[in-house]
Amino acid sequence: MSRTALTGAQAGLVSCETCKLLTRPLHAEHVGHCPRCGATLEVRRVQSLQRTWALIIAAAICYIPANLLPVMVSNTFATSDAETIMGGVVFLYSSGSWPLALIVLVASVMVPLGKLLALAYLLVSVQRGMAVRHRERARLFRIVVFIGRWSMLDVFVATFTVALVQLQPLMSVLPGAGVLFFAAVVVLTMLAAESFDPRLIWDVANTANNMEKHDG
Repeated sequence: MSRTALTGAQAGLVSCETCKLLTRPLHAEHVGHCPRCGATLEVRRVQSLQRTWALIIAAAICYIPANLLPVMVSNTFATSDAETIMGGVVFLYSSGSWPLALIVLVASVMVPLGKLLALAYLLVSVQRGMAVRHRERARLFRIVVFIGRWSMLDVFVATFTVALVQLQPLMSVLPGAGVLFFAAVVVLTMLAAESFDPRLIWDVANTANNMEKHDG
């Protein structure tokens, strides 16, 4: 005789997002706080999908000027050159610093774009009620959260480059307007990952399983 697995939500339990303690709230409407760490408990994050959509749309808008506007302006005694992110990648590669060029390319172009696409995919899959590959989607969300802590890696590279250039006489480097938009992209994508509730992925999967059992 087969037994159906009961989810925590179906059992009336709430997981603390801070210390991961699984607890039973005293009241269904007012969940209260975690008895172990004192964090506010939430059955599901309020308006998680709407907030995440708003944040990734804002990040996508900022992503365009972040790549089109100059991020570094180098001044010499006779000339002044402005470099975009891709221009800096080409300059680093042509000057022989291909490891730095690769780091800047991945951290400044590929990672932010990949996070935007991954979060958009997760949102669409939840809203469309996609019940397949939920383990892979949960793993994808963990990857997005993990790489978020490395989003400012290229900022350290740019700082290191500026420090080297400042040592040269009659030459200075100043940050361009693209840095502000890039910083906005980093912050907005990190906030979007935090506002998305991954438990919604499993809610859709459980709903689909219950419908299949009812039809069967």
